[in-house]
Amino acid sequence: MRKKELAKQIIARLKEEYPDTGCTLDYDDAWKLLVSVRLAAQCTDARVNIVVQDLYKKFPDVNALAEAEVEEIEEIVKPCGLGHSKARDISACMKRLRDEYEGKVPEDFDALLSLPGVGRKSANLVMGDVFGKPAVVTDTHCIRLVNRMGLVDGIKEPKKVEMALWKILPPEETNDFCHRLVDHGREVCTARTKPHCEVCCLSDLCAKKGLGKKTK
Repeated sequence: MRKKELAKQIIARLKEEYPDTGCTLDYDDAWKLLVSVRLAAQCTDARVNIVVQDLYKKFPDVNALAEAEVEEIEEIVKPCGLGHSKARDISACMKRLRDEYEGKVPEDFDALLSLPGVGRKSANLVMGDVFGKPAVVTDTHCIRLVNRMGLVDGIKEPKKVEMALWKILPPEETNDFCHRLVDHGREVCTARTKPHCEVCCLSDLCAKKGLGKKTK
């Protein structure tokens, strides 16, 4: 089975298994998603969702965060880990939004990448979830699962995985597909325990399981 056909079958099954998918970071504005996704590095989304409540009470908009001292931000976000570097990036990012984009998050991938603390994963998340554009978010769940499934072959570098997936995924399916990989990676195809292949909706397709046919 070729990878494009395998991808279509996997997409269809994950749609049925996880019909209501989406980002698990809480936000009601694009700039808040930028803040949250930076805080989510090496931290759970659940903890980030709690921490940002206090952050936004004290600094409710882009201008307030841009004017805040890094130490003030760090004091609030340190439960997310890597407090100083995250606070520094958030401060610098908000200053750029204020000074160059009138407080708005740019709807351009390269512009997003130029913002402090924003990498390809974050930029794709914003493009997909905020602006409704095709987006391939290669987080740890995505990288682990697409390798197990046989959609990519032993590729671990996020950008290379992203480029490989762009070639085989229908563009309109990319964003939700990546969210569903997170759902599946948390519930079934887990990293910290043995994957629950016996209840997996993809077990007959999965290369790691040994039942799926090698793809080209």
